[in-house]
Amino acid sequence: MNASDRPLTERFALCNEVLAPWSFDRQCARAAALGYRALEVAPYTLADDPMTITAAEARRWRAIAADHGLAISGLHWLLVAPAGLSISDPDAATRARTRAVIDRLIALCAELDGRYLVHGSPAQRNPVAGQDRADALARATDAWVAAGEQAARAGLVYCIEPLSRDQTVVVNTIAEAAAIVAASGLASLRTMLDTSSAGQTETEPLAVLIDRWWPRGVLAHVQLNDRNRRGPGQGDDRFGPILEALVRNGYAGWFACEPFEYVPDGPGCAALSIGYLRGLAEGLARPGR
Repeated sequence: MNASDRPLTERFALCNEVLAPWSFDRQCARAAALGYRALEVAPYTLADDPMTITAAEARRWRAIAADHGLAISGLHWLLVAPAGLSISDPDAATRARTRAVIDRLIALCAELDGRYLVHGSPAQRNPVAGQDRADALARATDAWVAAGEQAARAGLVYCIEPLSRDQTVVVNTIAEAAAIVAASGLASLRTMLDTSSAGQTETEPLAVLIDRWWPRGVLAHVQLNDRNRRGPGQGDDRFGPILEALVRNGYAGWFACEPFEYVPDGPGCAALSIGYLRGLAEGLARPGR
């Protein structure tokens, strides 16, 4: 069952590194018990080198998730491993190696029955020593367009993730990412909303940004986290207006919970986050609203 076939309260995914280093089976069991209906998977949690993951292993993880009633919604944190990757490095061999990893991760996402890939990985897009931002952006853009073309062949969507300025100097706002998407002309290359980064970088309320950008068809996914990098509901950000705006604009995808600081710990943070989010969703789904 796709996210679009589920009620709002059943469309929350957990980014699986929150429960690492547990086994994948244990991650699935806890996520399902808490009420999540999907995992958004970071490939480095599956193998030290994701390039070594076979199609048979992917099918096994997909079956484990299904046995717990979970979908695998997509992949994120794409270039953490193996070491030494970069989409912006002037060295052609480094970029070619990175492109091979991206191509394999697109295939892996399809094998896991995911629907999208989120390209964050700030360290692997930043300029290297002596390189200016414009050159890094141009090379990163070439890589993203190539990834979008490959994603199209796999029937997936590849998302450029705008990230806060403390993480990267290459694409910080939805507008910057949307310009790349528009110039590519690819329906398979999109951008997305990470509420923590957007809360730090954008100058307008996130609900206003959603109302502006979602109707234009450039946004394809959302990750929910407070600008303090904890889970939704664990800071000053209010997510009710964000969920309302997404519902108002017909968003039919997964809502992925992606905290970076786990308070009191990973399992506890996952529990607090979904409790808060499902409470908001139940209010939005109430008849008469």
